[in-house]
Amino acid sequence: MNYLLPLIALLLGISITSLAQAGETNSEHPLTISGYAEAYYLRDFNKPANNKRPEFIYSHNRADEPSINLALIHANISTERFRANLGIATGTYMRANYAAEPGLLNNLYEANLGFKLSDTDELWLDVGVMPSHIGFESAIGKDNWTVTRSLVAENSPYFETGAKLSYTSADGKWMISGLLLNGWQRIQRADGNTTPAIGHQLTYKPNDRVTVNSSSLIGNDKSDQQRQMRYFHNLYGQFQLDRQWSVIAGLDIGAEQVEKGSSRYHTWFAPVIIARYSATDKLSLAARAEYYQDKHGVIVSTGTPDGFQVFGYSFNVDYRISPHLLWRNEVRKFNSPDAIFMKGNDTFTSGNLMAVTALAISF
Repeated sequence: MNYLLPLIALLLGISITSLAQAGETNSEHPLTISGYAEAYYLRDFNKPANNKRPEFIYSHNRADEPSINLALIHANISTERFRANLGIATGTYMRANYAAEPGLLNNLYEANLGFKLSDTDELWLDVGVMPSHIGFESAIGKDNWTVTRSLVAENSPYFETGAKLSYTSADGKWMISGLLLNGWQRIQRADGNTTPAIGHQLTYKPNDRVTVNSSSLIGNDKSDQQRQMRYFHNLYGQFQLDRQWSVIAGLDIGAEQVEKGSSRYHTWFAPVIIARYSATDKLSLAARAEYYQDKHGVIVSTGTPDGFQVFGYSFNVDYRISPHLLWRNEVRKFNSPDAIFMKGNDTFTSGNLMAVTALAISF
């Protein structure tokens, strides 16, 4: 499966026009080209000398300098029995999240093919690099309620590589999928790893106001010699309370073997809640409270006595300038029992305050 995605990207690049003209289509224009770009300026009041946000932050992770978080060009083909996506991107998000991938794979945001397996049911098989099946936030900032991503999103996969079999019920209320993957946010497997990861997703939408989602990922993200099984589950609910108020509540929980063959596990968990108020069609406000505990450093290693234990709070204001242009602002505060946040050149502190402004444009 390590060689599958470059091949898919090549095939998409060569044949995207001919595929759009082939097969039984639902519309006159099965090929769609879209783009997204988000520029931001972030002020970290700790003034870290390296201009970097804390190591557990992967989106909007540059401080005190104008930056592009994500600039993406995306092609999609959708017919009755076939679908394909190819996305090429750059920005600080890509550099942070794709750092382990070699060469041109650093810029491969998405590359996948999908085939409908049934004439009567919505049963699909998708293969390639895909957005993660975990969580309620994505790399596309305009689709999220806050400028920066929650700790649960930053420290779980944004993307995945493999095969996904999914079924959506006729009434659209249920979606279930099973996944066979290359690992925890990887295009290529870890060196020396011969075991794929598996996952599931179950989404229930009884109406337009409620979404409940359960997702999991199980596997070893190290070499076979170091094998430590990891078990991870994400649960969230999104609720539209009335015309103006909406809420998202989520919980991540995971466990990983202390060492190969061990019956002992190191665990971590992270709850989050976000409330949004849509004052007008153009103006919306959001507040977030979150906590992340990883005392043994499975996901975030600090080397401090209490490990990674962080409370976070943020307040967000969005203003839609036009249908394609969104102006976003956020203030965010982190607190930890240990001094884990860089301050200046060579000191550390237990708190971190930042403010960010961003412009997101899409077409």
